Amino acid sequence: MNIAVLVSGGGTNLQALIDYEKQNPQCPYKIRIVISSTKNAYALERAESAGIKTSVKSPYAVLGKEQAQNADRDTKRIAVSDAILELCKAEKIDAIVLAGYLSVLGGKIIEEYSGKILNLHPALLPKFGGVGMWGHNVHEAVLAAKEKESGCTIHLVDSGCDTGKILVQKKVPVLENDTPDSLYQRIAPEEHKAIVEGVILLSQMIKK
Repeated sequence: MNIAVLVSGGGTNLQALIDYEKQNPQCPYKIRIVISSTKNAYALERAESAGIKTSVKSPYAVLGKEQAQNADRDTKRIAVSDAILELCKAEKIDAIVLAGYLSVLGGKIIEEYSGKILNLHPALLPKFGGVGMWGHNVHEAVLAAKEKESGCTIHLVDSGCDTGKILVQKKVPVLENDTPDSLYQRIAPEEHKAIVEGVILLSQMIKK
């Protein structure tokens, strides 16, 4: 299964996917391309070090500076999503994996890759999902709600926000003196396991 991995930041979850592919001859997926929403993402360096093709699909990269500055959020979102769709088709991509991707996909790509887009969310959905729930915002919300446990979720992407079918969840306890940082540090290793499990699961689903 050829996958495109979409990233925005450091790329530790991308690294988990790269390492698994490298270390397991029976790995059912191949990372064909890594696509970033920003040109400064360290994830791009990780991909290049592993010999994986990279591309930046930001509003500026897709629309040009002037048009991007004047476009509204939906216009930018669809333009970027359409550019990613075109690239995925050109690369013969079977499935798309959102690994810390901080933009939202919309339009045709959701239909054309229906049931074939995975997202990693840093909480136990359906709790703490939806608009604005990403990164440390999620961990802050979990702590504010005095939850006893948190974790991460791998789910299929649909036209909603964090609403698709859940494939994998990993749980960790929330400790009394936790900060968003300490909670993240406990969840991160579970994310690395979950994302690999999720992609393997998706490869089995697509095979059927």
